[in-house]
Amino acid sequence: MLINFSYSPLPPSSSLPRFSNSKSPVLEPSSLKSKTNFLKPLPSSPCYSSNLSFHPKTHLFSRCPHGKRLDLRSCAVSGFDLGNFESVLEAAGVLTAIIVVHESGHFLAAYLQGIHVSKFAVGFGPVLAKFSAKNVEYSLRAFPLGGFVGFPDNDPESDIPVDDENLLKNRPILDRTIVISAGVIANIIFAYVIIFVQVLSVGLPVQEAFPGVLVPEVRAFSAASRDGLLPGDVILAVNGTNLPKIGPNAVSEVVGVIKSSPKKNVLLKVERGKQDFQIGVTPDESFDGTGKIGVQLSPNVKITKVVAKNILEAFNFAGKEFLGLSSNVVDSLKQTFLNFSQSASKVSGPVAIIAVGAEVARSNIDGLYQFAAVLNINLAVINLLPLPALDGGSLALILVEAARGGRKLPLEIEQRIMSSGIMLVILLGLFLIVRDTLNLDFIKDML
Repeated sequence: MLINFSYSPLPPSSSLPRFSNSKSPVLEPSSLKSKTNFLKPLPSSPCYSSNLSFHPKTHLFSRCPHGKRLDLRSCAVSGFDLGNFESVLEAAGVLTAIIVVHESGHFLAAYLQGIHVSKFAVGFGPVLAKFSAKNVEYSLRAFPLGGFVGFPDNDPESDIPVDDENLLKNRPILDRTIVISAGVIANIIFAYVIIFVQVLSVGLPVQEAFPGVLVPEVRAFSAASRDGLLPGDVILAVNGTNLPKIGPNAVSEVVGVIKSSPKKNVLLKVERGKQDFQIGVTPDESFDGTGKIGVQLSPNVKITKVVAKNILEAFNFAGKEFLGLSSNVVDSLKQTFLNFSQSASKVSGPVAIIAVGAEVARSNIDGLYQFAAVLNINLAVINLLPLPALDGGSLALILVEAARGGRKLPLEIEQRIMSSGIMLVILLGLFLIVRDTLNLDFIKDML
């Protein structure tokens, strides 16, 4: 299975998580982009599973109650920081829960229909710990690339007759479709439940935009400090041109004027408290000939939380938020495929996902709600793609079978189709784990 995930930061005062510093330096407005992919393997017998990979190149917009919309833009970082151990455990816990929920969907769909199940695994590869109950082996495995549910259909060691009607392969198309689809359905339900709980408990973040650009920080001995700008000031206009409300243009307009005006006076209309006045700032010249004034800038927004007052309102808010997140996950996935040649090199693995989740947990524990919801929705959407090793690939084979009047493709052909993607997925997953581990900040410091 795959997840395509992207998240981005708001100003530090925001109740939403920050993946990196959300304040943009005047010379270098940054953006952090992250994305995740869960991939799945195929043992000798049928299985449905989840795998991990992570990739940056999308925008996520969270629609909030009352029509407000949070623009969560991201910021490119060269390394990952796992931070303190507690936040790492929280992020890993979220990731593990999502995998377990997905596999539990497959497992329960089979169990409730009386279909034989032989294995339930979290992770792939060598078994670290296991126990058996009711003819099912439950295991924790070495490689944290996802998980799988195994069926004894083609297991030579199974004592179940090959013509047993409760083997998955012998069930009608509808029964098998339910089992294959159940993992995606479980993640969709889990995502909605997470948002619903957030609405009832900590509330949904709502962003209110105000004119101008906020100045969160002014560096000592900089041009801005020398000419009178203070932290907390709001720049309303530059050289007589009023700035728009929140959007990519507000900050970039200020940045553009300053960079193009080294050693030239720039007239800023500034709001400080309840007073407006003019400040003339003369940017210093940087090494590349552009202007700089030594401040950080961020959109002038205020973040509040909306908590549902009753169950009906909670359903309403959660529904709108879920639909908004789902819509933008689909949009981001489409953009990823349209720009795949540019985005493929930025794919990361489970180590990067946990690193991002750990930063979310460190910044604000409430942010783990949306982190988990987005991962669930991504996992559900991407696993519907008709690709080998994904649930969508298995569904595609069933559709082919239905189109052939119920005649299955030869087993050898099915296994070749599925295994063609499996080995690539496993090798890619291991490569990403090694690469992302080497990209961790403390590992880079050691090297």
